[in-house]
Amino acid sequence: MNSSVRKVVLGATVFVTTLCVAIGAYWSAGWTLIESIYMVVITIFGVGYGEVRPITEPSLRIFTMLFIIIGCSSAAYIMGGLVQMIAEGEINKALGARRMSEGLKRLTGHVIICGYGRVGQILAAELKRSGKPVVVVDTNRDRLLEAELEGFLVVIGDATEDGVLRSAGVDRASILTCVLPNDAINVFITLTAREINNTIEIIARAENPSTKPKLLRSGANRVVLPAAVGAHKIAQLINRPSAEDLLAGDDFENRLNDELHQLGLGLHEVKITADSDLVKQPIGSVEVASDRGVVVVALRKGDGTVLNDPAATTILEADDIVILLGRQHSIPKLARSQVKHERIYRGVRMN
Repeated sequence: MNSSVRKVVLGATVFVTTLCVAIGAYWSAGWTLIESIYMVVITIFGVGYGEVRPITEPSLRIFTMLFIIIGCSSAAYIMGGLVQMIAEGEINKALGARRMSEGLKRLTGHVIICGYGRVGQILAAELKRSGKPVVVVDTNRDRLLEAELEGFLVVIGDATEDGVLRSAGVDRASILTCVLPNDAINVFITLTAREINNTIEIIARAENPSTKPKLLRSGANRVVLPAAVGAHKIAQLINRPSAEDLLAGDDFENRLNDELHQLGLGLHEVKITADSDLVKQPIGSVEVASDRGVVVVALRKGDGTVLNDPAATTILEADDIVILLGRQHSIPKLARSQVKHERIYRGVRMN
């Protein structure tokens, strides 16, 4: 608990205690309860309408003077604590804004995310995990507060305005993403950013497929259609469940395939047809048929059972699906064994 809060709590405790003691003192002196409360209220708040009853006893007069001193002092103490809380909050806010501004000025090669909605939040979290510096731009203060709590630099304002993008360091950034759900706004942001920095890479979101060519003409390098991606993924789950069972989720699958592609490798599905020479043969025969150019990663049996890293002696049957890791040029060698094969890259089947 900081000092200002302690002041408020302590002052309030003393103040309330003083009021209760004063009411009890007047009551014990023979006053009624309502008279005691009324006397305490007009005294502590300095209204001074006059005493309810004449105070002639010296002890009661001394008590009344002490009550006024302690009550007013505790009230002033509470006010001081409240003022300190407000001042500290404003100072901390100003210092935080200054530190944010200084951090933005020193930042280069960062990623700007325009829009911290559902898509923006997921994107920012992914970039944070990969260690990329991120600046979030949005008009919603509550969302920006969430972004600050996650450790991101933020800029409040309309990303279609030059000044806002310049504040986010668009002239020094490497990538700008427009992930707002409004296609028109994404087009305007793309135009503005491209005018300021003609070398920055711009990745834009589009809800309507017809917006994609407009974004590209406006200066976007790439356009992503979340609805189309989602529909495609659902189709994959229906048409190609084997690889989905093998790979632990979208992020893992995409990252793995990207890394393998850079090495000239890929994941492939090989379906054992009924007339294949590999039927009733051990799964090790697949590697032999490809001249050891592939490695068996998993096997999906015809009944839907998935075997990860199956033993080389596992017998293949018709309609089994073998998931292989290898180079594309090694797969045609399996054609002599009369199997149907498909390449998987970024979740897309490539015959």
